[in-house]
Amino acid sequence: MIKAGSEYTWLWVAIEPKNKQILALSISKERNMFVAERFIAGLVNTYGKHPVSTVGGTWYPQDCRFLKLDHHIHSPFEKSLMERTMQYIKDRTESFDDYFPCRIKNCRIKNCKLKHVKNWLNLFVDYHNSELKMLK
Repeated sequence: MIKAGSEYTWLWVAIEPKNKQILALSISKERNMFVAERFIAGLVNTYGKHPVSTVGGTWYPQDCRFLKLDHHIHSPFEKSLMERTMQYIKDRTESFDDYFPCRIKNCRIKNCKLKHVKNWLNLFVDYHNSELKMLK
């Protein structure tokens, strides 16, 4: 979960486990099985069917069954590695809204779609993945 303005939004991230490349990143104002299914289905459309590993969440097993994907929950060690990666992403995006707030006047009143946050996250993903490639 990250804070953008006065709202909290959910951060959905898919990470390739071997090289830590971010495959997909999305935000939503809700956290439920429909949003999770849409996120996973987008990954399947882009990368094909692969096993899904998660750190928990009651909806993931059901979404994976519906999408006909293998699912398993990370071990405590794997979970700590994933949580550390998520903390890395959140640390880098935490103060973004303070420095680059939405330019829509009275953003909260006009029901902001958080496009400025999505653009920042896309830039972050591109930078992160290019840094990983340079390290190889």
